[in-house]
Amino acid sequence: MRINDFLDVLQSFGIEYFTGVPDSQLKALCDALIEQKEDRKHLIAANEGNAVGLAAGYYMATGKIPCVYMQNSGLGNVINPCASLIHPRVYGIPMVFVIGFRGEPGVKDEPQHIFQGEITLQLLEDLGIRYCLLEEATTPDECKEFIKEHADFVRSGESIAFVVRKNGLTKETYLQYKNPYLFSREAAIEAILTTEGFADVVVSTTGKISREVFEVREAMRQSHESDFLTVGSMGHCSMIGLGIALEKPEKRICILDGDGAFLMHMGAGAIIGQKRPTNLIHVVLNNQAHESVGGMPTAMASVDMMKLGEALGYCKALSVDSKEALLLVMDELKDSAGPILLEVKVAIGSRMNLGRPTKTPKENIESFMKYLSREKSDNNDKDGQ
Repeated sequence: MRINDFLDVLQSFGIEYFTGVPDSQLKALCDALIEQKEDRKHLIAANEGNAVGLAAGYYMATGKIPCVYMQNSGLGNVINPCASLIHPRVYGIPMVFVIGFRGEPGVKDEPQHIFQGEITLQLLEDLGIRYCLLEEATTPDECKEFIKEHADFVRSGESIAFVVRKNGLTKETYLQYKNPYLFSREAAIEAILTTEGFADVVVSTTGKISREVFEVREAMRQSHESDFLTVGSMGHCSMIGLGIALEKPEKRICILDGDGAFLMHMGAGAIIGQKRPTNLIHVVLNNQAHESVGGMPTAMASVDMMKLGEALGYCKALSVDSKEALLLVMDELKDSAGPILLEVKVAIGSRMNLGRPTKTPKENIESFMKYLSREKSDNNDKDGQ
């Protein structure tokens, strides 16, 4: 369905407020909302649970039904507010959800989406959210009919959802997002991975950062054993890294985070600051965008990471935006005690031929745990595979 037709359907039922977290399957919707330039009527949230909270506040202030969009992986973040805040047996706040259906059974997708896809519709049923599958051939009239059929249901304080299959929403042209930085993320990752003595272990976040870590190792003919490539679970790699750092104090742990993932669960930074692991370096590759799902902006352009790092309790917080500055800072940090927060401001974009890890998550974790079990004196052997 064309995105303008879908938005017209929602508008015809008085739905004009949107909040959520971007998804590649919803890129047509996300771009259309950005193009409307109505900031008060569209807010990109830090995570999906936040979006439900925002939408609840909007409903209480206006009495109008909001729309919350997300990838189906975000259902994990909304279970709590859906079950304990907006549910009709609590406050009864109705919403229309638009959910990208990743990992749909029978449709090829990445490992992190497979199980989520299998349980998506059951989760909605368990939450009491009735849904309509939206695909390319779905008509505006069918969408209108679905909303009409459930009008009484919504008026009673319950929510409904459109679950968007691949190509379910389309747009003639898509936006190309940019920021003012020129330093490529992959070049930054290469500099970090090839600087001797900077880190013994790398924990990288989901999306293109982990893909680029894998590709850099391949290009340099280096082993992948010291890298944990976090798939799915957006926003949690910093806590994975902290868990390792606290149990392996003899190893220097480098977290490679993205700005959207860091923002999603920023409270993790406070825990790092509280626990003060001296062997942890937290690198945030900040392109101010949700690049892996289309490039929509994050709120990180307005965050002073050095002040934030200091406030959270990191021993040092630094920011760079070039390879020269990064190399200089890494050389200075080799012997510094952590935790250290290092922001690297990078451009939006990746190679057109960027590949994906050829090792499965199971293969990754098995080799990684074997590596962690070795004595530090053995970790210097980083020859080719």
